[in-house]
Amino acid sequence: MTADADTPVKDGGVRRARYAVAAVFCAHGAVTGSFATRVPWIQEHAQISAGQLGLALAFPAVGAALAMPLAGSVSHRFGSRAALRALVAMWTLSLALPSLAPSLLTLCLALFVYGASAGMSDVTMNALGVEVENRIGRSVMSGLHGMWSVGALLGSAAGTLAAHLHVDARLHHAGAALVLTALAVAVCQGVPDVRSEPDETPPPRFALPPRSALLIGAVGFCAVFAEGAAMDWSGVYLRDVLGGSHGVAAASTTVFALTMAVARLSGDRVVDRFGPVGTVRVGGVLATAGGVLVVASTGTVAALAGFGLIGLGVAVVVPLAFAAAARSGPRPAQAIAGVATITYTSGLIAPSAIGGVADLSSLVVSFGLVTVLAFGLVVGAGVLRTGRGAPVAEGAVSPAAADAPRS
Repeated sequence: MTADADTPVKDGGVRRARYAVAAVFCAHGAVTGSFATRVPWIQEHAQISAGQLGLALAFPAVGAALAMPLAGSVSHRFGSRAALRALVAMWTLSLALPSLAPSLLTLCLALFVYGASAGMSDVTMNALGVEVENRIGRSVMSGLHGMWSVGALLGSAAGTLAAHLHVDARLHHAGAALVLTALAVAVCQGVPDVRSEPDETPPPRFALPPRSALLIGAVGFCAVFAEGAAMDWSGVYLRDVLGGSHGVAAASTTVFALTMAVARLSGDRVVDRFGPVGTVRVGGVLATAGGVLVVASTGTVAALAGFGLIGLGVAVVVPLAFAAAARSGPRPAQAIAGVATITYTSGLIAPSAIGGVADLSSLVVSFGLVTVLAFGLVVGAGVLRTGRGAPVAEGAVSPAAADAPRS
């Protein structure tokens, strides 16, 4: 892979490229936040039950899992900048589709397209994030994912305001889609334009994830499972297990999301100091301690602290997993797509798995499972060293250096 002649290589140019990619991450997150706040409106408009809504909400993950392997071939053919511009525009514009759906079938189709465009743009922007990280020579992936969280918070805040003012979701999402598309397409001009060598073999349109991606993806699976469980079930746990008020239960999700965002925004400094492996091992210890605290708690304050520790511990794992996947072989987009597919699957099954275990036993046992998976981060962190000895482009940080603690 080569960069085009006008791709910035000086310090100022690399910083501008970093800011451009960060802005894309923020726009990507804003779409998710905008959609999530209007789900009740969408359910009412489509006239579907809670069970049917649950079925429909599985389609974004299905669409993403099927479409993500295509991202590598799109980037190979058109170059990373043009690919990102087109794919992120598809993603931002797809925000308008679900609120237009008048039935379960059309909602499922809309959410399939929504998820497919989300997955392909996700893979492409993460591959470019790793490219920027390599050129800068220090960790930036955690901060980029932190900007995604900031975008999600901004989108959800705007959506909450729109819902409070009783704005029709079709109007809200159409306006948000146009604004976010214009912003995202504009900032894409500043991202690096990585192009394939003329004689480079194009990646397959569909391919199984490489073995290295499976191992890295397993670490990501543990983190995303714990994240999804805490995000979706912490409020229920506080209310049903510990007798907390509805206000305390609702606050748990906000506390968890803010913990994730703050940890990601500050995570790059930790990674630069201790390396990806050390950071994930420490994060695994924190998440495991948080799980133990949740399971052992007899009051809501301790449980809230436990959920906060889980969020703090898993926050930077997925960004580091994507970075390790990109360095694990000659096709970064394909490896990232493999890891992303595994993590998307984890996010899809976590909420239902927690509920299933709770039905068979209790929510306490469910979070015992979360605690075990959190400890998997401690055990599996070493796979993030993947890529040692691989060729490194001029100006890039070597995988060995990326794993080494820095003073």
